Amino acid sequence: MFEGRLPPGQRWIERLVVYDIGPVPPVDLGSFRLRLFGEVENPLELSWRDILALPKAAVTRDFHCVTTWSVKGLSWQGVAGRTIVELVRPKPAVTWVMARGRDGYSTNVPYGDLLREGSLLAYRLNGAPIPAENGYPLRLVVPSLYAWKSAKYLEGLEFLAPLRRGYWEARGYHDRGDPWREERWA
Repeated sequence: MFEGRLPPGQRWIERLVVYDIGPVPPVDLGSFRLRLFGEVENPLELSWRDILALPKAAVTRDFHCVTTWSVKGLSWQGVAGRTIVELVRPKPAVTWVMARGRDGYSTNVPYGDLLREGSLLAYRLNGAPIPAENGYPLRLVVPSLYAWKSAKYLEGLEFLAPLRRGYWEARGYHDRGDPWREERWA
């Protein structure tokens, strides 16, 4: 069943390993805002209610970490990346999206990967709200790329024309991070 699904250099494990760059500030859903800004025609701030009112999307995909572990068949639910793009209408020059977490983390994601089938802003994992350690309340999920591109504790997406590097990319990680090409390092 899982034959041919494991990228080179990866091994299957049973559940997600938790990595954080530091303490994660608490979140109050009543005052939560997701900023969508940058090179867009329609910058927005969405409340938690606004996010939940958007069309729902679901995807079940394997999840691959750059540190060589993979988890089979995680089920994510949330809002498709394409839905967000339709709302903000990025300008033609956009080539990257900077995902920002409330813990100070950032990662640059190729714009085309945000548009791919399966990329979403997830608020549920395996049928329940995303656990705190896995990014509650909102996580960018980009299954086509290594897990560091699936920014936890999401609070902003900045649409960029020129490349700007995020937290790990500035420290030598690859700008794209395709697990099938083993794009681990720049």
